[in-house]
Amino acid sequence: MKNILFSWICVFMLFSCKEKVSYESFGKEISSINANNINDMADVYANMQLGELTDYKLKAQVKDVCKAKGCWMTLQLEDGNEVMVKFKDYAFFVPKNIEGKEVIVKGKAFVNEVPVEELQHYAQDAGKSEEEIAAITSPKRTLSFEAVGVLIKQ
Repeated sequence: MKNILFSWICVFMLFSCKEKVSYESFGKEISSINANNINDMADVYANMQLGELTDYKLKAQVKDVCKAKGCWMTLQLEDGNEVMVKFKDYAFFVPKNIEGKEVIVKGKAFVNEVPVEELQHYAQDAGKSEEEIAAITSPKRTLSFEAVGVLIKQ
């Protein structure tokens, strides 16, 4: 009987000791981060038209970050596309070493056409070579996001 009771206690402890996920917060607070209120980024951008602007809470993996200040980041979508994330009103920055980390971003998703000068500026911030920067000669249609808040999974 003691063995059975001990076994049940062990099973209970195993299931009650779930790993707690923690996030570091930047910008405005993001509340209620359950899977039901976070959109799939690839689905959001699949049918979005140039100029369309919609509020979302999205989750993705960081591909790149501004090496100068942490003033922008790119996120990798499951379908292979990237999303350029800037921070509303330049109000906050993220750490410069978060490549590969999972983030949740809250703000406005949109499709944008980025001019050559801005693309070259981002390439410079990312530490690209002069040759790589000079090779940027035409505007680029990009998936974009203006974040009011960011959570970085720890």
